[in-house]
Amino acid sequence: MRHSLPLVTANRDKDVWAALGDGTRRAIVLMLAAAPMSVGDIAARLPVTRPAVSQHLRVLKDAGLVTEEAAGTRRIYRLDAAGVAALREQLDDFWGRALGGFQNAVERSRKGRK
Repeated sequence: MRHSLPLVTANRDKDVWAALGDGTRRAIVLMLAAAPMSVGDIAARLPVTRPAVSQHLRVLKDAGLVTEEAAGTRRIYRLDAAGVAALREQLDDFWGRALGGFQNAVERSRKGRK
């Protein structure tokens, strides 16, 4: 039986999982999980240019995972709590279904041995 996962509610029209499919974007998410940062701060820690970091941040922002705010002439980026919570909810649902399926398989196996 095939289950399709519902789209993340907060990000209906965005492909959140595709956004996280890139290693650089995952690294940015991990950095922003520790603290809000500017593009320059992020670029200083990665082997990519500032324009490349800006493009990655745009993808993450479009996916609903990152927000930005102006701080003088800089833009400060941080994780979007609602977007991350929606991802967590989707993963919890996925693992709940997977573990439920495993439990059902074990129970069927035990019944077959009796």
